[in-house]
Amino acid sequence: MSVATIPDNSNATNSWKDSGEDAPYRTLSRAAVFSMILAVAGLLSFVSPWMLVIPIAGVISGLIALQNIKKYPLELTGVGATKAGMAISGIMLIAAPSLHTYTYLTEVPEGYQRVSFSSLTSSPYEADYPTGEALALDGKQIFIKGYIHPTSLSSGKAKKFILVPDLGTCCFGGQPPLTHMIEVTLTGNKTVSGTYRKICLAGVLKVDKELKPVKELQGVYYQLKADYLK
Repeated sequence: MSVATIPDNSNATNSWKDSGEDAPYRTLSRAAVFSMILAVAGLLSFVSPWMLVIPIAGVISGLIALQNIKKYPLELTGVGATKAGMAISGIMLIAAPSLHTYTYLTEVPEGYQRVSFSSLTSSPYEADYPTGEALALDGKQIFIKGYIHPTSLSSGKAKKFILVPDLGTCCFGGQPPLTHMIEVTLTGNKTVSGTYRKICLAGVLKVDKELKPVKELQGVYYQLKADYLK
């Protein structure tokens, strides 16, 4: 009974080197190309922590590329590109989290309390009414992040608008849940224009127990007199 043998590609590689013949044509590994693309796309990880999945995928793709190239040295090439892509992705995995951590620790102005929309929004199974946490924040100086609701801007440079917690509400407009909206009034000479970028605000929060009517929307329970905008 004969036993099948697996060709040793490394010996084949050495044979054409020793023979002096031209090297066989090799194609660039697709995984190597993908690793480089992900390395460039990984710059988005500086924008949002959620984007860190991109450089992680870049490293994994690079490892796959190196394995494939080692397994098929006569057919595939791209070791240099793969290692470069992995190195860039690795740098992103260190630098981006460091930046986000530093930002989180230093972004709240002195004297303000960090608040997230999750403490203001009611559960889908409860009445759309200010939460107990929200009522306790009435009159307090808070720091909060969110997006400008597009229909709430009266002009290109507005001093009053509606802040909402997510891009879905921001981009598609319509009537958000009542506890997902804060009517913001900017103090001083500060103004805003339409943007899909998340903004940071700080100011005094007012929590009404009665709904305050708002043009184009049903109304709001929350109002923020903001003296900080970024």
